[in-house]
Amino acid sequence: MDISKLSAVQLRDLLQKIPGELKRRESEEKAKVLEETRAFAKSRGYSLDELVNKELKAPRSRGVVPVKYRHPEDASLTWTGRGRKPKWVESWLTGGGKMEALAT
Repeated sequence: MDISKLSAVQLRDLLQKIPGELKRRESEEKAKVLEETRAFAKSRGYSLDELVNKELKAPRSRGVVPVKYRHPEDASLTWTGRGRKPKWVESWLTGGGKMEALAT
């Protein structure tokens, strides 16, 4: 396709159609590859689910980390003790406060 002969209107129209067409083609290609993979696994005596192992795909739930430190004057300011110290902890320590006073 020689796009140098297209008008500006035709180029803009083409530009708007390209993302949808790409998405459609990628979807078709993925479906084709998946079917080919299933057929290959079947030819070897396996199902795709057996090979992929669904347990590995399941997202792990992470528990809520309990609060270890709480500001004595403003209970809404909390910290789990993980990661960088929040600014309110830094200012508490700079002001002469002790971490033990913040422990819950």
